[in-house]
Amino acid sequence: MAHRAAQPADHDPAVEAGRAGFAALAGVPVDRVAIGASVSSLLGLVAAAVPDGTRVLVAAGEFTSVSWPFAVHGDRGVSVTECELATVGERAPEFDLVAVSVAQSADGRLVDLEALRAARASGTRVVLDVTQALGWLPLRLGWADVVVGAGYKWLLCPRGAAWLAVRPESAPVALHAGWFAGENPWTSVYGLPLRLAATARGLDSSPVWLAHIGAAAALPWLAGLDTAAVRAHCAGLADSVRAGLGMPPAGSAILALDRPGAGERLAAAGVVSSVRAGAVRLAFHLYNTPADAARVLDALA
Repeated sequence: MAHRAAQPADHDPAVEAGRAGFAALAGVPVDRVAIGASVSSLLGLVAAAVPDGTRVLVAAGEFTSVSWPFAVHGDRGVSVTECELATVGERAPEFDLVAVSVAQSADGRLVDLEALRAARASGTRVVLDVTQALGWLPLRLGWADVVVGAGYKWLLCPRGAAWLAVRPESAPVALHAGWFAGENPWTSVYGLPLRLAATARGLDSSPVWLAHIGAAAALPWLAGLDTAAVRAHCAGLADSVRAGLGMPPAGSAILALDRPGAGERLAAAGVVSSVRAGAVRLAFHLYNTPADAARVLDALA
């Protein structure tokens, strides 16, 4: 039987399935969602659009893909101030914009979303990175100005797919406008005039097709799960390790262990971990089991 080689347009349904899956998981309208390849490139659009002199607040030790896109605009008076994560919500009304991860990459601590929502009501723009939260933490973020996330972490996607959800009044200029940002990409390949899509698709960059094929499988599946049960599983495993080590519960699927020799002992037991900000970082997802948590505790006993 003859097999037809895939054509470029054959990947369009995968791109749209991933876009819809991200929208469903983040709780935002799908027409606000643009695609890209990384958080930093998408936030670069947002940062380039802030007015001269904008005052930006970030969490101390924030992942640099969140803070650096704003910090590079210091030459036009954009200032970036760090504060402790626990006080981000309290201090947000003092600033024009706050950019923060919902869950911190280094240790899984969660930002106070209700405090940020209140700050937005007082005039502060809110930019949220959901890379370390979406996929295990139930979220409804339609109120935020900007929501951005990469797929290769908790969303179980190949590296090369990321999404940006932006409210219409906060939409940046499409600085990397190209053919895929057109109202009909396949008639936007050549020539002027500019004819960008009227929705957030006008911010799209050319897709990494194989990454979006993976996203089309993973995101709709994740969006169809009971997200509260997913969090109970993932954070429950992490909290069981915390309890076994005499640490208080945190309700996060990510935990950091500042214990001498922990990384070596975990590796010897066959546990994969990483070192972030000087501590051993563990993360529990749907594929982990209580046996995995027990293995961690046995290795550190």
